[in-house]
Amino acid sequence: MTLVEHIAELRTRVMVAALAFVVAAVLAFVVYPQILHWLKEPYCRVAGPRHCALYVTGPLDGLALRVKIAAYGGLFLASPVIFWEIWRFITPGLNRNERRYAVPFAAASVVFFAFGAFLAYLTFPHALQFLNSIGGPSLTRIFDPGKYLSLIVTLMLVFGITFEFPVVLVALELTGVVTPAALASWRRWAIVLITVAAAVLTPSSDPFSMLAMAIPLVVFYEVAIVVGRLLRRH
Repeated sequence: MTLVEHIAELRTRVMVAALAFVVAAVLAFVVYPQILHWLKEPYCRVAGPRHCALYVTGPLDGLALRVKIAAYGGLFLASPVIFWEIWRFITPGLNRNERRYAVPFAAASVVFFAFGAFLAYLTFPHALQFLNSIGGPSLTRIFDPGKYLSLIVTLMLVFGITFEFPVVLVALELTGVVTPAALASWRRWAIVLITVAAAVLTPSSDPFSMLAMAIPLVVFYEVAIVVGRLLRRH
């Protein structure tokens, strides 16, 4: 493909992904009450169902919150289409043997992203309990919905994106950028860097979320080495 053809291809992929996002965001806007209830659940688990209200302080806060949830929800719901379009853009530059991995890689990207986001959701009550206790018992907590939802959604996004780590590693192994032997020799440094990255990237800055991110990433690193060795034999 020429440069102009690549740009035209990229434009098509971006337009399809953007359309999927808009449709998904509209759907999320419609089912906003159900999404809000689901996102409040970790807070209610910590504070109790009678003490987990979120307080707005301005007349436009409710609308802003609904639009924000629609945007986040649209990104989550449209992620399968977005990942598929990314892989469709990449595959013309691959040879026939590498191209057959496009569908498995797109599916794996969605699965790992969803798994990371769901793990963050499960971990969040422990993180919230830690954050509530670290300030001491003398504090009275009135949560702003914008800040609360930004924290939990950002945590889910960060987990989802970082859990693409094994997919990227296997892709690099298949294209010959790195080898399984090289990854194995870098194991100790990789564990240190993964731990540091988890501490830096975790938006809640609590030990539970950090460990919940770091431990799976170390396991994924080892799995990527094994998968890379198996795929390179074929």
